[in-house]
Amino acid sequence: MSEAAAVAAPLPWQRPLWQRYLALQRSGRLPHALLLSGPHGLGKQQLAEALIAHLLCATPGEVACGECHACRMVAAGYHPDLRRVAPEEGKRQIRIDPIREINAFVAQTAQQGGHRVVVLAPAEAMNVAAANALLKSLEEPGHRTQFVLLADVPSRMLATIRSRCQHWSLPQPAPETSVAWLAERLGSEEEARFWWQVSGGLPLLAEELAAPAARALRQQLHETFDALVRGAEPVAEAARLDRQSVEAILWYGIAWLEDLIRLGISGDGARVRNPDLLPLYRQAVKNARVRDWFRLLDYAREQRRLLAAGGNPNPQLVLEAWLVRWSALLRS
Repeated sequence: MSEAAAVAAPLPWQRPLWQRYLALQRSGRLPHALLLSGPHGLGKQQLAEALIAHLLCATPGEVACGECHACRMVAAGYHPDLRRVAPEEGKRQIRIDPIREINAFVAQTAQQGGHRVVVLAPAEAMNVAAANALLKSLEEPGHRTQFVLLADVPSRMLATIRSRCQHWSLPQPAPETSVAWLAERLGSEEEARFWWQVSGGLPLLAEELAAPAARALRQQLHETFDALVRGAEPVAEAARLDRQSVEAILWYGIAWLEDLIRLGISGDGARVRNPDLLPLYRQAVKNARVRDWFRLLDYAREQRRLLAAGGNPNPQLVLEAWLVRWSALLRS
């Protein structure tokens, strides 16, 4: 007999939401469209995978059985009654054509005689035409059709889409829960606590930041800002980062700016998320006013929003302009 398929299950801090789902599903009151939201790093995708597997499983218990034909199809990456919608490779938006295909899909009968499941992620990536095309299916989804939408920032979705979904906002887990989960993966409670703090309390993000490539980028950025403090040329420093993700660089920069502002306002180094960067912060705080850091923070957030929304700014020019602004503040 072949081994059972790996079973998707909710993460430890998602148990209350999972129990809510089970109660609704078993009583036949599960809304046909769920919107799962929360910042990247809380495990929206993991919860969605558990939902998908449970809904499509032929004999589900607390979680999917992992043994039936449906579970094996899901684990293999293909189930005829499951559709996933995401931006095309290299694109940032979900356009109208895949939504039209979804509309045709939900008009059909489920091939396996159970649920049809549609997953859209990130839901805020739908452009206006795609979102409007989805409305009819959300209003009239058909029998046993389940929509699962995932969004980091649901406010960027059309209000008409949000209003047709039951919104489940994922809570941030307690520190002890996150650290225990991370310690199992990183092999060290000390490492777990450090990266949990750096991530702002988002355990899956902490695991990503602890990976070798992310650590290397963080160290490279630390060296870049050290160099800027010493008077390095910002455009030259930007050129050394030209193979790195500008969105990732801006993420680090935003986190560090928020730390600078905390330190500048409170003077308390214990409140920063990146304690190993305190020497850099203290030097930067001497050179610029808090309101200047707020302006730079607003700029970085706006550039990251434009990149995420598919605004197509030139990434290298964004990076150069941002480092020029950093450098100007450090030398003021």
